[in-house]
Amino acid sequence: MTLSPARFHALVDAVQESVENVFDDSDLDIDLENSGGVLTVRFENGSQLILSRQEALAQLWVAARSGGFHFDYDSDNQRWLCDSGSEPLGELLARVALEQGGEALDFAGL
Repeated sequence: MTLSPARFHALVDAVQESVENVFDDSDLDIDLENSGGVLTVRFENGSQLILSRQEALAQLWVAARSGGFHFDYDSDNQRWLCDSGSEPLGELLARVALEQGGEALDFAGL
């Protein structure tokens, strides 16, 4: 099922807000910037996590120290899944937060 542009933007806005909230509630020393549909998380060690919307493909892209990942929205399960291996977005974000920030964070439901 193809997402309408409005639905796609609403989903990305919601997931970026949820990610910001998890990081805001953590004890990590980070900087968050959300501008033009791109959420950038800068960790204390200088590494970054970037979530950006790719409207033409209806994908959410994630760039981390460990690589780049492309996520499609699974309407049946109402979550973002990596297009290579079907890893849920929440699992990837938890892994990246631990790898880059040194803290286990809970991104369940994303």
